[in-house]
Amino acid sequence: MTETLYAQTISLADAIEYSPGAVVSKTLLDKKAGTLTLFAFDAGQGLSEHTAPYDATVQILDGEGELTIDGRPIVARAGELVIMPARVPHSVRAHRRFKMLLIMIRG
Repeated sequence: MTETLYAQTISLADAIEYSPGAVVSKTLLDKKAGTLTLFAFDAGQGLSEHTAPYDATVQILDGEGELTIDGRPIVARAGELVIMPARVPHSVRAHRRFKMLLIMIRG
């Protein structure tokens, strides 16, 4: 079951913990219009190449991650934002551990 949070302040980087050798995800909001999902990647972990039918934005919250979008690697650090267009292949790799917020906008 997804826990939905309303009318409160959330420290995004503190709202999810790293797990050794794993990728951890936590959905903050799941609505018809879109989703907000936190991820924590341990070093060496990632998400294989895939596409999404909707535009997405990744905000790096802690550390540094590499996103490959349409074959082009992009290194993003805490405080930076990456926009990923719909239907374009992308993947995520953690050379060092990092946390991110995935904002998926449907429609």
